[in-house]
Amino acid sequence: MGGVRAVAALAFAGVVGLTFLVLGCALPMYGTWSPMFVIAFYILSPVPLLIARRFQEDMTGTNACIELALFITTGIVISAFALPVVLAHAGTFRMIECVIQIKHGACFLINTGSTIMFGTIIAYFYLHREDDSGSWSQSLF
Repeated sequence: MGGVRAVAALAFAGVVGLTFLVLGCALPMYGTWSPMFVIAFYILSPVPLLIARRFQEDMTGTNACIELALFITTGIVISAFALPVVLAHAGTFRMIECVIQIKHGACFLINTGSTIMFGTIIAYFYLHREDDSGSWSQSLF
């Protein structure tokens, strides 16, 4: 029964994170849907670790493959937080004419949603770290 509760908690956290993201875009005072591009970062963030897990059976030690995957994942996560900050900051300079800009309240809501979403992704990998040991080690050919 603990597995069902964990999946339900992860689903609820994902819904709350996406709700903050949609609120940062859809509220009439903010009115721009351009910050929805952070969903691409949510999708791309686990990919390097999944690839590293495919080629490395033991994820506890350190080697070049794991370190590169962690470096790329860190860059993706930082980019997800930096995109709304840059879009909010772009509206403060009037010397540069920027088509895409968001307000600081929308930036706060989007980064709150990103914090919750990345926490959900980390919790998913923590809870399912040993479940797929047999399926990844089999060859595709």
